[in-house]
Amino acid sequence: MTKISKASQTEKQQSSRRDFFRKTAAYSVSALAAASVMAPVKINAEDDPAIMEEKKWGTTFGYPVTHNLYGQPSPYEHIVTRRNTKLLSSGNYYASIAMCPIHESMGIITPNGLFFSRSHGGTAEIDPNEHRLMIHGLVEKPLVLTMDELKKYPSVSRIHFIECPANGGPEWRGPQFPSIQFAKGMMSCAEWTGVYIKDILKDLGLKKEARWMLAEGVDNSHMGRTIPIDKVLDDAMIVWGQNGEALRPEQGYPIRLLVPGWEGNLCVKWLGRLEFASEPFYAKEETAKYSALKPSGKAIQHFYANEVNSVITSPCPDKPWTDLKKGDLVEIEGLAWSGMGTIEGVDISFDGGKNWVEASLKGLVLPKAWTRFSFMYKYEGKPLLLSSRARDDAGHIQPTVKHEREVMGVESVYHRNGIFTWEVTAKGEVNNVQVLS
Repeated sequence: MTKISKASQTEKQQSSRRDFFRKTAAYSVSALAAASVMAPVKINAEDDPAIMEEKKWGTTFGYPVTHNLYGQPSPYEHIVTRRNTKLLSSGNYYASIAMCPIHESMGIITPNGLFFSRSHGGTAEIDPNEHRLMIHGLVEKPLVLTMDELKKYPSVSRIHFIECPANGGPEWRGPQFPSIQFAKGMMSCAEWTGVYIKDILKDLGLKKEARWMLAEGVDNSHMGRTIPIDKVLDDAMIVWGQNGEALRPEQGYPIRLLVPGWEGNLCVKWLGRLEFASEPFYAKEETAKYSALKPSGKAIQHFYANEVNSVITSPCPDKPWTDLKKGDLVEIEGLAWSGMGTIEGVDISFDGGKNWVEASLKGLVLPKAWTRFSFMYKYEGKPLLLSSRARDDAGHIQPTVKHEREVMGVESVYHRNGIFTWEVTAKGEVNNVQVLS
């Protein structure tokens, strides 16, 4: 029996691979010419060591399944993390925010480890066995629930985004961040599992004079938020699950409030108390901080729902087009969302809003959830002003920056949803700009 040396085996494998690429090169060229959309293909693959030489991971055992029983991302994805900046925290990281890398998002679900995080007194670590939820006020049968008792109610799972009302707020006067993560990363989207509050109230009996609900957390800040009863009885939830697992501590473990489509600050974390009343429980922070001063001198006290919005996530300053060549086909992608309904369509402009073309909606299109949009573009190496404009099924259309300023001025912090624009240079670099016309 003839033995084949290791070197001979390698030579044979490389020869076989060369033959394969020679035979398929002509097909690859013709296929590229015929295809309307195809990723770049390297025809001279036999000269590429990454193809011709078998790598160590193909010849040695990987780590065993017991290596990490929870599971972690690949070490090659180390740059995909939440980020923070002193500009948004003044150095106080107990009351701060960690921004979601939305430019690295795929589909509409944000992994739990990347979901944006906002705290007012640090992240509480709560023993679920000792945690209680008290429900009282204008109900016939007030009660206190353990976690086990709460989970006996019929559960539901729903996909919704959560957005901080200050998302994009630093940029009312002009662009501030050369990064989409810092400009628009105060939001994320997940599948939430829990119970509708209205289903609990069926047992407790809500008194007819109840008009408001106070939700209060049991963390260091004991943050409380007041919510109209109509919203509570519509789709407000108490959730304990996120993307198929228990909430993480920074997301309010063991339970948090979810108010789909409305301001993220209403989604109280580390929830410990719900109280129902006929009058609102407005705290000073609610009446002062979460309001917007108009040019007339009058203020809007409560917005509640997050308006229709969108942003192009690729290209962006974090993911420029500097590696493209003239004639390359590239996918423009982005996210659209509305707290008032379901995204109905998204338009894209290449000239800062003078002309528009309709993008395609990709994947699931759900109410009060992220919706992904896409447009295939033939790169020409020309300067662009790349914008997106979303609309929802409630009839709302994303406004221009000019229109938004005419209504709200530039003194606000919250609910900025004006059309967002990227400047793409002839070299493929991407800059954050505002188009005022």
